[in-house]
Amino acid sequence: MKVGVIMGGISSEREISLKSGNSIVEKIDKNKYEVMPIVIDNKEDIVNKVKDIDFALLALHGKFGEDGTVQSVLQTLDIPYSGCGPISSGLCMDKDFTKRILKANDIRTARWINVSSVEEIDYDKIDEMGYPVFVKPTNGGSSVATFKIKNKADIQAAVEEGLKWDTEVMIEEFVEGDEITCPVFDGKMWPVIAIKPKSDFFDYTQKYAADGADEIVIELEKDLHKEVEKMALETYKALKCQVYARVDMIIDKKGVPYILEVNTLPGMTPASLFPKSAAAIETSYAGLLDKIIETSLKVKRNI
Repeated sequence: MKVGVIMGGISSEREISLKSGNSIVEKIDKNKYEVMPIVIDNKEDIVNKVKDIDFALLALHGKFGEDGTVQSVLQTLDIPYSGCGPISSGLCMDKDFTKRILKANDIRTARWINVSSVEEIDYDKIDEMGYPVFVKPTNGGSSVATFKIKNKADIQAAVEEGLKWDTEVMIEEFVEGDEITCPVFDGKMWPVIAIKPKSDFFDYTQKYAADGADEIVIELEKDLHKEVEKMALETYKALKCQVYARVDMIIDKKGVPYILEVNTLPGMTPASLFPKSAAAIETSYAGLLDKIIETSLKVKRNI
């Protein structure tokens, strides 16, 4: 089977996508697949460069990769691909939509407001949430242009910077606690990983530097594990995820978990979290890729 590893793209996360893609090309079982690295440099590439492949293994991140656009193109071309479908990808990429769906399904998430200009900033609502708050592009990832803002005076500048990366910016309540990530594969939660940043929060540098943060597979206390698992699986289902996704949470000082966001194409670099969780259930990197391909091929896509 000719497997095209789709990487690169046109988003702010291109560099990380290339790292994920190159890791996949290096580790995938060459005895099972004919591997074709496919670097996307513009929107036309996704049509022109995939014509001869049997399966698209997506290593894209951000816009035109994780937002459902590429998934829609591949579906139109009748090329099977890895991971979530177009609708789920689009919903999860838009953090405002994600939170609206979570709230509608009574799944706990931090308070937030969403703005498309500095004129829309509601300082009264921010005061209700309390400082500090996080300011970040609504459609983005890898903590690009994400700021922890501690006072009113710095809000506008952070929003202006976020609007350079996206048309909307989210201002989100800060929940103090311990960050965890819950990999979900084919409707089942895999081992949970605790993330312990070495600075103020889990920013871009810490996510991708080899020693940027401590990331440890953990066992939660029994009742907390049940609640976290229930929330992760309900989130996966509510957002119509398929094959695999990573549900990020924070557990506050009282032991109450909150959903942060959902990643429909989790990173696959050597420092990434999903492969670490897979290793905890004795699934190698190459074995994880096998599972992703095999499970994706079984999914019936909506045309």
